Order: sequence, then C-alpha cells, then structure tokens
Amino acid sequence: MNADMSVISLLLEASLPVKAVMLLLIGASLVSWSIIFTKRRLIRRTKAASDDFEAAFWSGGDLNTLYRSATRSKGGSLGMASIFEAGFREFNRAIQAGGSSTDKLVEECRRAMRVAQMREVDRLEQSLATLATIGSTSPYVGLFGTVWGIMTAFMKIGNEQTATLAVVAPPIAEALIATAMGLFAAIPAVIAYNRYADKVVRLEYRYDGFTEEFSSILQRHARAKQGA
Repeated sequence: MNADMSVISLLLEASLPVKAVMLLLIGASLVSWSIIFTKRRLIRRTKAASDDFEAAFWSGGDLNTLYRSATRSKGGSLGMASIFEAGFREFNRAIQAGGSSTDKLVEECRRAMRVAQMREVDRLEQSLATLATIGSTSPYVGLFGTVWGIMTAFMKIGNEQTATLAVVAPPIAEALIATAMGLFAAIPAVIAYNRYADKVVRLEYRYDGFTEEFSSILQRHARAKQGA
C-alpha cells in the first residue's frame, strides 16, 4: 500500500463533510480551552478576594472603614465584598431615611445582598453552559464524521468491486480521526465543567452563609441605633 497514511494527509484528503466536522470540532475545542482558562482565572480571583475580605471582616474592624475600602477597590468589589457592599449600602440608606422597623430594615438589606449574590453567581456561571454543550455534543459530531467515513469506504468498495486495504483504509482512518477529535474536544470540556460547577456551588454556599451572618450583625446594629 503506497497511499500516504499520515494524519495531515488524511485530513487534507478527507471528504468535504468530514472536513466540515473536523473544522467544527477544532473550533469547539478552541472555544472550550478559551473558556477553561478564562474561567479558571476568574474563579481563582473571586475565591482569593472572598478569602481576603472574609479575613478582614471577621478581624473585628469597623464596618464603615471596611465599606469604604470595598467601594474604593480597583476594578470594583468582587465576590463576598460585593455582597457586603450592597447590604451595608442599603443599611446606611435605610437608617438615614428612618421610619423602618428593625425587621423590615434587615429584610431590605438581605434582599439587596441576595440580588448582589445572584449577580456574582451569574458572572461565575457564565459560559459554563457552553462547556456543557461542547462536552455533550462533540462526541456525536465526531460520530457523524465516523459514520460518513465508513459510508465512503463502503461506496468505494462498491464502485471498485474490491475490498483491498488500500481502498478501505483511508476513509476508515479519517473516520477514526473524526471520532478522536470529538473526544478530544469533549473530555476537557466535561472535566472543566464539573470542576468549575462544583467550585461555583461551594462559593455560593459561602455567600449564603455570609448573607445570613451579616444580616444578624445588621439586625443588632439596627436595634442599637434605633434604641439610641
């Protein structure tokens, strides 16, 4: 068999549908890796910022000082600091306006923190659905290329009325390459999606806990101010 069976030659000599499948899978893989690296940096930054803020918050410092520090942070507050900023801003506004009961004031602060938390979680979850889509569909796209390559092999056998390896091997090989590319695009996307989804859920649990704890602190501050 004198046919060139290198991967590059098989890609170049593949039929148009298989080439389209391979290009689609290459594009999906590039998008997937771009999301993976971007999301990795974002989650690391958010976790580090939340760790730093939580340490400062529970150190017993003044809340007004902490609030000013959060609002002046370069690039805006991130993670837990953003939730704190939203809640304390609403607390100051309600105290200055007056007239609200302690329970109503705390509920308004909690609502503001929930909105800020939803924005933070939405920012972290952005593009994760794309990873899930690439991970779930790429094997089937590669399978389509495999099926097409096998069909091409059988049609060549029918046209040439021979089943030599030189006739069958190239289309079968390009079919297997399509399958491999589908798996290459899917496996990192699935692993990254599961890993990052778990990290986002863990951060969301931390946000929930902080919101409840900070609400209790604001309730005590509100009672102290209203009783003064």
